[in-house]
Amino acid sequence: MKTTRVNRDTFESVVKEYAKAVFNIAFRIVNDYEDAMDIAQTTFLKVYENIDSYDPSHAIFSWLYKIAVNESINLIKRKKRTVFLDSDLGLQIEGPESEYAQNEASRQLQKALMTLSVEYRTVLILRHFQDLSYREIGDILGIPERTVKSRIFTGRRLLRDSLLEQGYTP
Repeated sequence: MKTTRVNRDTFESVVKEYAKAVFNIAFRIVNDYEDAMDIAQTTFLKVYENIDSYDPSHAIFSWLYKIAVNESINLIKRKKRTVFLDSDLGLQIEGPESEYAQNEASRQLQKALMTLSVEYRTVLILRHFQDLSYREIGDILGIPERTVKSRIFTGRRLLRDSLLEQGYTP
C-alpha cells in the first residue's frame, strides 16, 4: 500500500492524540500491561493500513475504540482466562485508611466486574470508566443504542448482585 505524506502526518497526529486513550481502554479490558501495549500497537497498525478507507464524517475515536475493544475481546477469547481491572487506576489516595478503603472497594468492584460476560463488562467500562455516551458506545460496538442501554441496565443489576453476594455494603 502506498501512503501519501498527508496520510502519514494524519496518522502521526492520531497516534499522539489517542495513544493513551487506546492503551487505557485495552488495559481496562485485559488488565495486562504487555497485552494492552500489543493491542494498542495492533490498533494503530490497523489504522495505518486502513487510513485511506477512514470516513471523516465519523468520529475518529469511535473507529479507534472499536478496533481496540475488538482486539481486546479477541485476546480474551484467545487466552480464555479471567482478567482483572487495575485497582490503582485513577485513585486519589489521602492516607492509609483511605488507601485501604479505596483498594478494598476497587478489589471488590474488579471481582464483581469479572463475573460479568464480556458484553456487559465492556459497555460498563466504556460508559463509566471512559465516560462515553450511549450513542458512542453503540458506534464503537456496532450495536443499536437500545441494546447499549439494555446491556448497561442489566450489567449494573448483575454487578450490584455480585457485589452484594461478596458482602459489599456501600
